[in-house]
Amino acid sequence: MTTPHPRPPAEDRTAPIVVGVDGSDHGEAAVRWAARNAAATACPLHLVHALDLAAGTAFGPFDLYVPPVTATLRTRGAAVLDSARRIAAEVDPRVPVEIELTEEVPAAALIARSAHARMTVLGAEGHGGTLRHLGSTLLAVTAHGHGVVTVVRSIDPLDPPVGPVVVGVDGSAFGQAAVEVAFTEASRRGAALVAVHCWTDLRFERLAGLLDVVDEDPEVEAAAAAALAEQLDGWPEKFPDVPVRTQVYRHGPAHHLVEWSRTAQLVVAGSRGRGGFHGLLLGSTSNALVQHAFCPVMIVHPR
Repeated sequence: MTTPHPRPPAEDRTAPIVVGVDGSDHGEAAVRWAARNAAATACPLHLVHALDLAAGTAFGPFDLYVPPVTATLRTRGAAVLDSARRIAAEVDPRVPVEIELTEEVPAAALIARSAHARMTVLGAEGHGGTLRHLGSTLLAVTAHGHGVVTVVRSIDPLDPPVGPVVVGVDGSAFGQAAVEVAFTEASRRGAALVAVHCWTDLRFERLAGLLDVVDEDPEVEAAAAAALAEQLDGWPEKFPDVPVRTQVYRHGPAHHLVEWSRTAQLVVAGSRGRGGFHGLLLGSTSNALVQHAFCPVMIVHPR
């Protein structure tokens, strides 16, 4: 019998895909990716640019109230949103687009809007394999956001994308929610699904000399295969159009999922896994994928 698990939000075509935009190249890549997905799912796009006026980091506390300063920031913010709206229209002019200029802190604005979003999308600076800087907004939203948070690399994703959808399966409630999202995405994309399971959460790079396969130990191999089958139970029947491949390793979920991201069009993972302690909002595997994956990454938070 499978264990009941928190489910991601039911599909709601009225819920928008929310995108944080900042005028950067990686932000524009996120807008393009989100617009393609909005077109494919017939849902609206909500572009958000947060001015962070309350921070007062770019000017003194009294300058905040000087009209030319705040007016300039709002003018620049409006230009960023107009540019993002044009990019979305270039992808598909039929997608309804709403823009929002807010004075809130960027992370707080996106976390709040993620509670009612179909998905929240952010761009990541870096070209696959590493981020130049794990920004505070990116870290906060992936850790504290609601539902599905997707991180898109600054390289513009292929259109149409190629490769399978890869999902990390660990038996946790968060991992189970990720499985549902992964099957849904694979079906929508007409892609195969690769379910990756690691018998332990030990880090691969710290296990030099130890075997990373399970077929050398029949008992471990059988137990791992049974655990994976239980975690996938029922989903292939719900999505008969999705070819499913399973891959079991002994160690290193972060390492193996990052390696799979080299050839995947999308990697899906729970926000934290079986090893996360109470209160941990972003697990080590999810954190590694956000920083090092070569393709877009969906981090799934059960609502």
